[in-house]
Amino acid sequence: MKRGISAALVLLGPALFAGGCQGADASPKRPLGTASALPGPSSAEPGTVTAKGTFHPAATPQPGTTAFLYDTSAATASAAAELTLHSAGDHTKVTLAVTGFKPNRAYGAHLHVNPCGKDPKAAGGHFQHHPEPTATSSPSNNPTYANPQNEVWLDFTTDAEGNAKASADQPWALSPQHRPYSLVIHADETMTAPGQAGVAGARVACLTITY
Repeated sequence: MKRGISAALVLLGPALFAGGCQGADASPKRPLGTASALPGPSSAEPGTVTAKGTFHPAATPQPGTTAFLYDTSAATASAAAELTLHSAGDHTKVTLAVTGFKPNRAYGAHLHVNPCGKDPKAAGGHFQHHPEPTATSSPSNNPTYANPQNEVWLDFTTDAEGNAKASADQPWALSPQHRPYSLVIHADETMTAPGQAGVAGARVACLTITY
């Protein structure tokens, strides 16, 4: 697989099925590393968003890169991920599939508040449905807020080929005013103890979610 990044975004809402949006064939083709999108749905129905890409070493990013690999010892040169979020009513389902990571190894993975960048810290802290009121710019580690019910945790263990899948179901919906903007994969499994809740080691890779 060529190095670089390809990202695709699809927003499906009631207007699409009602014929109020252009079809996918009407959207102009875009260069590698950008996102194409249909007109979005209403805030009450965020719909389905899919982001996918091949991780590129952050030390030498290509123009337009939105998927960064920070630890080249934790994944192969062709490591990739595909993330899908479906949010409707009062429910959100998130699925993740990864390829090209180290075999038979456990990783932490969470949705974060900011897009990815060359600096691993660019993605900010974990996305929280109910943000911790007293949280600073540092990631929250209060288990009252840093937990898999209030955040989206997608920890996975790779198989012998370095591939894995994970999913999370949340009893709340996303909205254009409050939604995550990246997936961050960490070097270790996520901890849950007070003072350590949500901690999962160094940031290995990051995939931007484009709306």
